[in-house]
Amino acid sequence: MMRHLLLPLAALALTAPAAAQQTPSERLRQLFADDWEATLRENPVFATSLGDRRYSHLLNPTSPEDVQRRAEENRRFLARLQAIPRDSLTPDERIHYDIYARQRRQGIEEVELGLHLIPITNREGFHTFFPQLAENVPLNNTEDYENYIARLRAFRPWVGQHVALMREGVRTGMVLPSVSLMGIDATIQPHIVDDPAQSLLWAPFAEFPEGVPQADRARLAAAGREAIEQSVVPGYRDFLQFIRSEYVPAARPGIGASELPNGRALYAQRVRVYTTLDLTPDEVHQTGLREVARIRAQMDSLMRATGFTGSFAEFIQFLRTDPRFYVSTPEALMERTSLVLKRMDGELPRLFTRLPRMPYGIKPIPDYIAPRTTTAYYSRPAGDGTRAGIYWVNTYDLRSRPTYEIEALSFHEAVPGHHLQIALQQELEGLPQFRRFAGFTAFVEGWALYAEQLGYEVGFYTDPYSAFGQLTYEMWRALRLVVDTGMHWKGWTRQQAIDFMAENSALTVLNITNEVDRYIAWPGQALAYKTGQMKISDLRAEAQRALGPRFDIRRFHDVVLGSGSVPLTVLEANVRAWIAGEQAR
Repeated sequence: MMRHLLLPLAALALTAPAAAQQTPSERLRQLFADDWEATLRENPVFATSLGDRRYSHLLNPTSPEDVQRRAEENRRFLARLQAIPRDSLTPDERIHYDIYARQRRQGIEEVELGLHLIPITNREGFHTFFPQLAENVPLNNTEDYENYIARLRAFRPWVGQHVALMREGVRTGMVLPSVSLMGIDATIQPHIVDDPAQSLLWAPFAEFPEGVPQADRARLAAAGREAIEQSVVPGYRDFLQFIRSEYVPAARPGIGASELPNGRALYAQRVRVYTTLDLTPDEVHQTGLREVARIRAQMDSLMRATGFTGSFAEFIQFLRTDPRFYVSTPEALMERTSLVLKRMDGELPRLFTRLPRMPYGIKPIPDYIAPRTTTAYYSRPAGDGTRAGIYWVNTYDLRSRPTYEIEALSFHEAVPGHHLQIALQQELEGLPQFRRFAGFTAFVEGWALYAEQLGYEVGFYTDPYSAFGQLTYEMWRALRLVVDTGMHWKGWTRQQAIDFMAENSALTVLNITNEVDRYIAWPGQALAYKTGQMKISDLRAEAQRALGPRFDIRRFHDVVLGSGSVPLTVLEANVRAWIAGEQAR
């Protein structure tokens, strides 16, 4: 497996056409093509999702040697880029150039800082992704099943690659905090089964599609059973043993990223990466405090508008405990969510001139991960158009899923949030492939948070409690600016972060705890949401001031989404160029 992946990559730099024979634009396109080919080879599951079946029997190479090899390849690609005269490119090509350079430098920095040595968080990783493999690869014919079985057989060696990374992390001090490993057994143990038919990975063998001939089914089922017995279950058993005997004892007692080796520089880099702006942790912290105060004033005002006469803390307790705000069955939660989104589907033409062709679906989050993950999340569509986007809803502990959050949460994760933005990006024409499928968190999550507020413009949030829920969600993202920098830069404790969030939001204690634990395990990522939303909102206000009655919300949204996911500096330049063009018309 490893040899098959290594050979073509080693030849990439040698096979690049001579610079003298190509224009700068041609050299740039050739570089992007070579890099994309390398990306597909190095990410076989992603390649499969795009319809490229060449590597559909493989899993992503993840050993320490693979990581270092990719870092060297990034350096060679970056050197090729820097040899292309940027000033000779078109304006669009310069944007591609700058974004590509940013991504390559970021990848190199992450390896230099040792971030690859922590390949899992408290809620995500190869061990939680793999049980959903059947939902992420095609299973329509015999060849698809044989590829699926090959990946099942490759699982145990794949575990070994991740363990090798994490052992190096133990040796160098790049490990998760102890608190991030509480309950991790529950994400591994369910996959250690006595009967392969009890494994989530058995589902494709329980019912074959028509494309698999009857003559092949018994053979494939037997091979699948053997792969689960001899690779999947032993792989999870190996991982559980490693976690218990080596990793948990080595976990660090503190929670801040600044406590890691070279931790202050590491966290400062995470802030720049996730905001795509040249901001310091202290600047982000102060912005968060201002936003928390602003949104809190709005929440207090809305609380009084409901007629409630008690304190803010009493109002929050009322929201957390009154039965009117909760459903009694998972089906009821899914039905109410579906109704909200179907209504929003009908309003989208009022906000956008272009909508994605790809639809989305709604599914409950799997039981094995639901207790340790957030309220909801989204999975992008397959790049080849064979799988819709999925809005995953957490139906675990229904007393932690208030109905007044449904509108804001659904608009964020599905439409007009993640699904609309990501599906449109994947359908854009004229972009290099790496830009169609890449994402900057500040843009992607900033758009989704901005999208929550669009409900007001098309007739939602008419119930004051639902409007309060929207403010709670905006407050949630503002609180992240404070607690993430607080824990990772200023020495806050976990309980200090939980208390600060509980005092200023209506989120349930379970959700707050899960969120704080997520920030601990994933430094800096949570800063992207509010940073991106504030930038989009500020640019909209700037456009409205400049254009007055000529401002068209649909055309503004088209500009924001029309280049795909970009750094916020690029977004700012795009919007200001559009404003200038509108003024000149």
